Amino acid sequence: MSSRELLAEIRRYAEEKKAVEIFELDLGGVLDYTDWFLICSGNTERQTKAIHDGILEGLKHDHGVLPRRVEGLASADWILMDYLDVVVHIFTPATREFYRLEQLWGEAPANQVEGAAGEVGTTGEDPFAWISADDLHRVVEVERDGAGGYHRSERERVADR
Repeated sequence: MSSRELLAEIRRYAEEKKAVEIFELDLGGVLDYTDWFLICSGNTERQTKAIHDGILEGLKHDHGVLPRRVEGLASADWILMDYLDVVVHIFTPATREFYRLEQLWGEAPANQVEGAAGEVGTTGEDPFAWISADDLHRVVEVERDGAGGYHRSERERVADR
């Protein structure tokens, strides 16, 4: 199974358990130990465990794939599942807001899988084009350019929603 196929399956299992704010970060050109981060949230610790269980059981049952390592299952506010080519981060909302992995890896191409929530979402034209707003009232846009590379721009937010 390719890393993209693995990513798609993980996303599908997370969606089945009602994961929200699903982001895929393409880290293939940034890191040497993984190709993708899939970052998602569950509303409670119980839901983050259910998302973990859905991914674990789905990949095990359907594809015979197990994670190399799982961390954070006891507290369930940040569960990490390491499938080597794809590292899954499942957060509660407060923990996700605190660590802000999407902003930490802001140079990597990203894709928000589900529809836009608030001020974060895809532009709709390219699955790797994204828009993110931070607390400093700036908007960061990353889009593919015609040569297969990426272009990043920042601007002041015009108005709060």
